[in-house]
Amino acid sequence: MPVTQQEKKVEYIELIYDLIFVYIIGRNNALLDQIENGFVPGPVFLAYILCTLAAIQIWNYSTFYINVYGQNDFRDHIFLFINMYLLYYMGDGIRVRWEHSFYKYTIAWALILTNIGLQHLVELRHHRAAPWIFAQLKIKAAIILCETALVVVHILVYTFAGISIAWVPILFGITAMLVSGRHNYVVPVDFPHLTERAMLYIVFTFGEMIIAVSPYFSEELSPNSVYFATMTFLIVVGLFLSYGTLYNNIINRERTTDGAVYMVLHIFLIFSLNNLSIALQFMRLESIALLPKTLFLTGSFVVYFVFLFLTGLYAKESCRFSRHFILVVLAVAASFAILMILFREQMHINIAISVLYVFGIYLLLYRQSRLAEHPV
Repeated sequence: MPVTQQEKKVEYIELIYDLIFVYIIGRNNALLDQIENGFVPGPVFLAYILCTLAAIQIWNYSTFYINVYGQNDFRDHIFLFINMYLLYYMGDGIRVRWEHSFYKYTIAWALILTNIGLQHLVELRHHRAAPWIFAQLKIKAAIILCETALVVVHILVYTFAGISIAWVPILFGITAMLVSGRHNYVVPVDFPHLTERAMLYIVFTFGEMIIAVSPYFSEELSPNSVYFATMTFLIVVGLFLSYGTLYNNIINRERTTDGAVYMVLHIFLIFSLNNLSIALQFMRLESIALLPKTLFLTGSFVVYFVFLFLTGLYAKESCRFSRHFILVVLAVAASFAILMILFREQMHINIAISVLYVFGIYLLLYRQSRLAEHPV
């Protein structure tokens, strides 16, 4: 029998906690400042991917705990502040020459996961009379502490063999979250609270994007600089409107769900927005080869919208995406990718195509959202 809970509100402490991840996003993005042979070196790009996913995963674990068990009390605050403290060390360990700060980063990572796992174990004592909640807490704690053990194994493997296997604990955490999601039905998440937390993280990521594109506005005033500044700003606006339309008008925030898939989708939404921030910076840099930066920008757009549309799994009944709608979206994405490659040497046209694509998708979503008000 599912347990019902009163709707939670996002507390100030949660917003303060989320702000530390803005710092982490900035540190992750700074990894891609190094350019060799026209693009970011492969090992550096891989480190960027893993560091980004590791940080978002930590946020994910904390968010789920607060959503289901959090009481906004002194104990919860202490656990969050410990995580914030350790995240500073984790963030400082994110460097291009990451070998020199490997232990600072990975030890902080392991301690943060340990802290979250202990938070779940401490909570067990309050639910001995509720076996379904007790079992769920044990499963969650086991997953997080197993991932902690894998991080420790990663440290040992690197110490004795010089090989990084950071992808192992990250992949384990994502997979385990999805597989264990079915256990959440006995204690369903507060979906309005969960969607609001995810939305706020998206907003913070857009904040980082706004900072990332600011150099377009610092160039010497000319028709060319104004054109690129305007088009870049329109891209950011269009991306934000697309997510806002989905969040406000299409997602059924009152449904009962385990929330696991929704949060995993947001891991990749946030990741793709980070990529878009970097890709938009790359577009103005002549040191980066045209084909790699065009492919990076195009791929980042497509990945963002793929995961945005996958959140349609949580759409209101009247707004569900039909097969025809999906085929139209796929056709638009394919046309966009082809045009971006064809016009990769014409940056004025290239960025205009990006704006048209972003607002074309937004208009499709807006039209779909109207179905909630006027169902067919």
